Amino acid sequence: MNFLSKLKILPRWIIATLDSLILFYCALFGYLVRFNFELELIEEYDAFAGSFTFMVGGLLVMQNTRSYEGIVRHTGFRDGSNIFKTVVINFILFLFLNFFHGSFLNDRFLLPTSVLIIASLSALFMLVFYRLVVKELFVYLKNGFVQKDFRQAVIFGAGEAGIIAQEAIKRDSKSQVNVVAFLDDDLKKEGKNIDGKRIYHGLGDLEYLVKQFEITDLIIAVRDFSVQRKNEIIDECLRLNVSVSMVPPVDQWINGGLTAGAIREIKIEDLLSREQILLDNPQIEEDLKGKVILVTGAAGSIGSELCRQISHYHPRLLVMLDIAESALYDVEQEFKEHHPSCKIKVVLGDVRNKKKMKEVFKECKPEVVFHAAAYKHVPMMENYPEEAIHANVIGTKILADLAVLSQVDKFVFVSTDKAVNPTNVMGASKRAAEMYVQALNEYLDTNHKKFHTKFITTRFGNVLGSNGSVIPLFKKQIMNGGPLTVTHPEITRYFMTIPEACQLVLEAGIMGNGGEIYVFDMGEPVKILDLAKKMIQLSGKKVDKEIKIQFTGLREGEKLYEELLNDFETVKITHHPKIKIAQVQPSSYHKIDGQIDLFQDLIGKNNETDLVRHLKALVPEYISNSSRFEVLDRMN
Repeated sequence: MNFLSKLKILPRWIIATLDSLILFYCALFGYLVRFNFELELIEEYDAFAGSFTFMVGGLLVMQNTRSYEGIVRHTGFRDGSNIFKTVVINFILFLFLNFFHGSFLNDRFLLPTSVLIIASLSALFMLVFYRLVVKELFVYLKNGFVQKDFRQAVIFGAGEAGIIAQEAIKRDSKSQVNVVAFLDDDLKKEGKNIDGKRIYHGLGDLEYLVKQFEITDLIIAVRDFSVQRKNEIIDECLRLNVSVSMVPPVDQWINGGLTAGAIREIKIEDLLSREQILLDNPQIEEDLKGKVILVTGAAGSIGSELCRQISHYHPRLLVMLDIAESALYDVEQEFKEHHPSCKIKVVLGDVRNKKKMKEVFKECKPEVVFHAAAYKHVPMMENYPEEAIHANVIGTKILADLAVLSQVDKFVFVSTDKAVNPTNVMGASKRAAEMYVQALNEYLDTNHKKFHTKFITTRFGNVLGSNGSVIPLFKKQIMNGGPLTVTHPEITRYFMTIPEACQLVLEAGIMGNGGEIYVFDMGEPVKILDLAKKMIQLSGKKVDKEIKIQFTGLREGEKLYEELLNDFETVKITHHPKIKIAQVQPSSYHKIDGQIDLFQDLIGKNNETDLVRHLKALVPEYISNSSRFEVLDRMN
C-alpha cells in the first residue's frame, strides 16, 4: 500500500495491459450475453479465439490512437475521446474483416455482429470507467491514509476557474483544504452540483455556510471580477473571520497547469487596486523602437519598472542611470537574465553632478529621457532640505538643460501629487522642478519653433509596494507583532500600482506635445487606518487584541490628504478618460531660471532657513504643516 501511495504515474505498459484485458473480457461478455450463457453455443462459435482476435485488433488500433499514453490520474475529456476513437475504429475494422471473411473465404464472421456491438459498447464503458476509478483511487491513496486537520473551504466561482481550482486542491496530497461548497453570483447555477458540492448564490449564503460547515477559508476563482465586487467579498470574509485566497490570473499558470500551491492569499494590494487601466497605445513602440532611451533613477521602484516596460519596445540602447550602487547592480543582473535581447548601458552617477551628466549625454546621445530620479521621503527631506532642493530642483534643471543642448526629442518628468499645494520641502521641491521644465518648454516654444525638446510632466500618488511606502512598513510591523503606527486616524492617500504608474509615464511621453502636466484619475482615496485594520485581519490576527494600532501624530511636513490639482488649476480631457491635463499657467523662464540658480549660492552657505524661505518664494502655495518651517509662513 505504501508503494501505491508513492506511485505518481501508472506506466504505459500497465495501462496497455489493462486495456487489452478489458477488450478481451468485454468480447467474452458479448458472447455470453448473445448466446444466453449457453456454453455449447459459445464453444461452437469459438468465443475465446474471437475474443482474443478482438483484443489484438484493439491493440493494433491503440498503437495508432495512443489512447494508453494518457496519465490516468489526470483523465479528462480528451482521454475519453481517444478511447471512443479507439473503440469506433476497432468496431469498423471488425465490420470490414467480417465482410471479407464471410464474402471471400465463405466462412463465418470473425465475431458475430451482435457480439461485436455488445463488446464495443461494454469496452467503451469499462475503459472510461476504470480510468475514473483509478483516478479517484490515486486521490484516496494520496490523501486518505494521511491524518490531516482539514480546513473547510468554499470556492467563490462555479465556472471553469472554480472547477480547475477544485481539481487542483483535490489532487494535491499536501493540501489541507477540503472544499465543501461553491458560491456564485449566477442565479442559474444555484442549487446545482459540481463534483457533489452544492452551488449557493452569492454572498448571502456565506454566513449560513460558516455556521453549518465551520468554514474557515474562501477561495476566489473568477476570471473577470470587478475590484468593487472583490472588495465586497473580502470585507464580508473579514467580518466573518474567514481567510481569503485567490486563484492567480490564467496567464500565470495556463502553461504549467494550476496547482494548489499557486492559490495565494489575498494581499493588501488586491484591495487597493482599482479597475486596471489599460493603456495599449501602438504609438509607444513607434516612438521608442530603435532609439536611445535614458532612464534616471533606474534602480528605484518606478525607474526599474519603466526600464522593464521600455525593453519590450526594442530600443536601440537603454541607458539606466542611478546613484544607488547595489540596487543598480541588481537591476543590471535582472536584465541580463530576463531581458537579454535588450541592449543596456548601466551608469552609476548622480544627477546633481553636472560634469558627469554632460559625459553621459555626450557619450550616449539619448533621444528620449525619463527622469524618475528624486528624493521622495517626506520626513527625511524635511530634515535635510538642502538635499531635496539639490536633487529634485537643481538635478532636474541640469538634466533638462542638457536635454535641450543635446537635442533630445522628449523629456518626461516624473512628479508627484505631493507637489500640489505642498506642505513639505519634498513636495515643494518637486513643484519647483515642474515649474522649471514647463517654463523652459514655453520659452522654447516661443523662441525655437522649428525644433526643440518637448518637456512633459506626469503626476500620480503613492505607488503600491514602492520603497518607503506604508505597506512594506505595515507588513514588517505585523511580522514583529505590532503595533502598527498610523500618524493620524483621518489621514488618506491615493494609491496606484507600479505598472500602472509606468504605463502612464510612457503614455504621457507619447501623447505630450510639450508643456503638459498629466494627472491620473486615481479613484477614491484610501483611509490609512482602514488599510492598517485590513492588513491585520488579512494576516489572521485580531485588531487591538493581537496587534494594536498606535497613533503617532502627523510627521513633519505631512498633511491629512493629497490632491492632484491645486485651487487654481483646471483640467482638460484627453483621448483616455482616466488621463487629464492640468491647465497650469507657466512661469516666466528667465525669472525661474535665476531663482533656481540662486539655490546654488544658498546651498553653499549651509543655511536651511534661507533655503526654505527662498523655496517658499518660488512656490507661493507652499505652506508648511507640522513643521519647524511654519514660522516662515507666519513671518510673511
